Formats: sequence, structure tokens, C-alpha cells
Amino acid sequence: MSKSIKLVLALGLVAGVAACAQKNEEVVFVDTAPVSVEPAFTGKYK
Repeated sequence: MSKSIKLVLALGLVAGVAACAQKNEEVVFVDTAPVSVEPAFTGKYK
């Protein structure tokens, strides 16, 4: 095989391995305050 074909195959292999590599990203969940408070139950017609 010619050098250019080997180079293209090598770059394709490197790109494939890099695309399939595991990515360890830390996920952070932040608790936010509620936007509004639910109204309290005061009776049927009040």
C-alpha cells in the first residue's frame, strides 16, 4: 500500500478511537429555591 493510504487509515483509526473513548464528566445538580409557594388550604369557600 502507498504511504498516503496508510496515513489516511492511521488518521481514521485515531479519530475512531478518540470518538469512542470514555468521557468522565462530573455532573453537578444544584437545588434551587422554589419560584412561588403553594397557597395554604383555608376552607372550601374562603
